[in-house]
Amino acid sequence: MKAVVTVKLKPGVLDPQGKAIGHALEGLGFDGIADVRVGKVIELDLHETDPAAAREAAAAMARRLLANTVIESFDVTLA
Repeated sequence: MKAVVTVKLKPGVLDPQGKAIGHALEGLGFDGIADVRVGKVIELDLHETDPAAAREAAAAMARRLLANTVIESFDVTLA
């Protein structure tokens, strides 16, 4: 079963990479950008066949390694 973990910075946490991308987009002529936030997507191919167990396993992986839960939030979806 495939699990997708999406990790994003929590609101209020500064995102210098997002700011740099926003400035670069403006420099390329893309107008109307209010804010850019950068995150990451991690796809996990799990041996688990039970959806609830797969979701919990992916969430445990996110809490322990994939996300810094002090400054990042995450969401797990099954594909």
